Amino acid sequence: MRQPAKSFAVKWIKPLVGDTVWARLRDPLKRRPQKHPPRPSRADRLGAMDLTQLATHFKTDKWGTHRYTPHYERHFAPFRDKPITVLEIGIGGYARAGRGGKSLRMWKHFFRNGQVVGLDIEDKSFVDAKRITTYQGSQADPAVLRRILDEVGELTIVVDDGSHRSDHIRASFAYLFPRLANGGLYAIEDTQTSYWPERGGSDDLGDPTTTMALVKSLVDGLNYEEFVDESYEPTYTDLHVVAVHCYHNLVIIEKGDNREGTHRRAILKSRYAEQ
Repeated sequence: MRQPAKSFAVKWIKPLVGDTVWARLRDPLKRRPQKHPPRPSRADRLGAMDLTQLATHFKTDKWGTHRYTPHYERHFAPFRDKPITVLEIGIGGYARAGRGGKSLRMWKHFFRNGQVVGLDIEDKSFVDAKRITTYQGSQADPAVLRRILDEVGELTIVVDDGSHRSDHIRASFAYLFPRLANGGLYAIEDTQTSYWPERGGSDDLGDPTTTMALVKSLVDGLNYEEFVDESYEPTYTDLHVVAVHCYHNLVIIEKGDNREGTHRRAILKSRYAEQ
């Protein structure tokens, strides 16, 4: 500014605009728009959500209708950034054609580096996307389960949200659990149907064919080393189920090495002295 003009501006304009605006008028560099950090991508925004937030975003029934996501968060969090493969049985969306896959999308963004596989009795191939693959077939068909394993490799997590019928649940578990990765997790949802005869369960709490009968047997098997029957031969699940977490309508089973040993002979001396 020329001196007379500058004096005029200082005297009359500066008091009107204030010091901050005046400083910008004096220095053209300060008038440039401030650069803002780039907005996070959709994938980054979803990847930063916890599982309940993702369930809400994708409108799955794992939060709201049910209260599964906090339990899943607790057990699945250690795998979140690992390159694992997750199988969910049951893709959903049966009320209208072209629907389903909400929870598969939720798992995709929760397991940031994971491969997500879905199995459904109906064709849900329209859900296929990057890191999501679907298969069609019955969860109780060993040929279908074998094909999935042959093509996708070892599974680290299985979530059974399929037919909810006890016979189907037991068949899937019998085939898949022995082929689950060591340290993996097997979840069974909507176990309330175990008590409903109309949904393949039984109102007899002692019925050995239900889903919850299977779960109860796994709990007993955790302690097979304490059985006093010396002729008992441990089953595969006895040897490889290391924890059974039971929640309302949800069971999560941990796989590992269940051979800790026992002190029963030292404690029950009189029993074993007779042998």
